[in-house]
Amino acid sequence: MLTVDELEDRLIDLAFAEDIGDGDHTTLCCIPADAMGKSHLLIKENGILAGIEVAKKVFHRFDPELKVEVLIPDGSPVKVGDIAMVVTGKVRSLLQTERLMLNIMQRMSGIATMTHKYVERLKGTRTHVLDTRKTTPGMRVLEKQAVKIGGGMNHRIGLFDMILLKDNHIDFAGGIDKAITRCHEYLKEKNLDLKIEIEVRSFDELNQVLRHGGVDRIMLDNFSVADTKKAVDLIAGRYETESSGGITYDTIRDYAEQGVDFISVGALTHSVKCLDMSFKAC
Repeated sequence: MLTVDELEDRLIDLAFAEDIGDGDHTTLCCIPADAMGKSHLLIKENGILAGIEVAKKVFHRFDPELKVEVLIPDGSPVKVGDIAMVVTGKVRSLLQTERLMLNIMQRMSGIATMTHKYVERLKGTRTHVLDTRKTTPGMRVLEKQAVKIGGGMNHRIGLFDMILLKDNHIDFAGGIDKAITRCHEYLKEKNLDLKIEIEVRSFDELNQVLRHGGVDRIMLDNFSVADTKKAVDLIAGRYETESSGGITYDTIRDYAEQGVDFISVGALTHSVKCLDMSFKAC
């Protein structure tokens, strides 16, 4: 399995290949090879900064001689007019890394800003905000980093680090009892130690899970606020609880106040607005 660093390196290499191809002919035609310069990252919208550490990797992977001075670290609140970092080196390198760095930092900062907003909404409750697998293909490792920078928690990185028995798994397996039983048989056969979460869509399914046992967390899918309270009372601390499905910024605190441990929010990554910033010569 690839490490986070290896995934980042592959993403950066692919992004450069996609953007530069056989050469940045605009830069190469008008900028001398020995020209030196300096650019700064200008913040143009209030939010939470994320992606500085990845940006450093982008610069150094393309040109190890670029010098990066970080003025504002990841996770910091930023406002219009702030300068987050200054990069010095060959002008050709500054121009060819600009767009990739901005694409990454704008998206990561947008996710961190959105996550921070949801986390603040739940302040004073015991509930944690989780992300989902509704991420941009190939960029998941960065987007989930951004969620953590914004104060949220990662649900799972992929299909390999946790068991999540959802509605389709249960239906195809022939029901809740069979799905959980087969899950334990598989984990024993493969000598795997993974947490097990199961999704329930009704009180009937919840009661089946409570009778069978053998899970670590129960996801309450599309439960109303009132039904969430009833379900949490039924579970009564036996398993972790998670609310999911149709929960918005306006309603998330109502769910948190029913006592659930986690609320998963796909909107943190699937429909986020990038934070506006630019990389300008200085």
